[in-house]
Amino acid sequence: MKETGTEAAARTPLLELIDVVKRFDTGAGTVHALNGVSFRIRRGETLGLVGESGCGKSTVARLAVGIYPPTSGSVRFDGVDIHDTTTHQHLDRAAKKARHARMQMVFQDPFSSLNPRARIGRILEEPLIVHRRGNKRDRQERVAWLLERVGLKPEAAARYPHEFSGGQRQRVGIARALALRPDIMVCDEAVSALDVSIRAQILNLLLDLRREYQVAYLFISHDLSIVRHMSDRVAVMYLGRIVELALRDDLWRQPCHPYTQALMSAIPSVRPGRKNGKWMRLEGDLPSPFAPPPGCRFQTRCPFAEARCRSEEPLLKRVEGEHWAACHHCA
Repeated sequence: MKETGTEAAARTPLLELIDVVKRFDTGAGTVHALNGVSFRIRRGETLGLVGESGCGKSTVARLAVGIYPPTSGSVRFDGVDIHDTTTHQHLDRAAKKARHARMQMVFQDPFSSLNPRARIGRILEEPLIVHRRGNKRDRQERVAWLLERVGLKPEAAARYPHEFSGGQRQRVGIARALALRPDIMVCDEAVSALDVSIRAQILNLLLDLRREYQVAYLFISHDLSIVRHMSDRVAVMYLGRIVELALRDDLWRQPCHPYTQALMSAIPSVRPGRKNGKWMRLEGDLPSPFAPPPGCRFQTRCPFAEARCRSEEPLLKRVEGEHWAACHHCA
């Protein structure tokens, strides 16, 4: 039986990165930000992305929504390479505008992501105006609804960003991303600036949107407990590479890569005397992205490193099922 267009669309990943490399040339040298990053996100799915500061998580976020072009590799949204220069797709403003409406991002910095000269109401209404959603009254009602959904009063629409705290500004950023009801949201530390009570409210809102509208998420966070609560699958990054990728429960039950094991062991336990697996202490700091070490990038801090790890870079290989790891020790 021939596959229908709807069935084919359901099988196509909503967002897919294929062997993406990103380098930045600076006065001090070349920053090797990403080196061969690949993953896919299905409709209605949440992929958690974790790793320490400087590993390339925010670069992945900006590549995913088209802010940065890749040095090599491809970023596909709904099966279309958003940086393909061999077709006229990149010149089609209407197609690009439609894609932007379906992809939204919540930035990590709530201070620089909002226009300081615009009132909150205007900031939230602007995407609705650009994409011609409703009349003036409809847009005002939508703005009031968005503010209430993120825990702010409708009167906040008349105020400027500097009149809010960092956590409140972040809520405005989340409301702006929700305005167009996108197919996928890239959340770069979206709740890190929020109080615990508001954080729970926002996370529940994101989960509700996933259930109601099949919104997919690329959810980036340092907080592993939040990633576990939000994600269907989790990718672990280290110095520009994904070193482990697995279903959430599989990763928590049996982390394979030594770096993932170290991250898991560092999670605080709410039960006195109970530890999250065997304690692993990593010596040293993250190597410089200007000069990544040869072989496995984690070999300078790995307690299991061998001669092979210092000369041969491990590839991301299947451990079992949907569990993948880039480690000679896991083979």
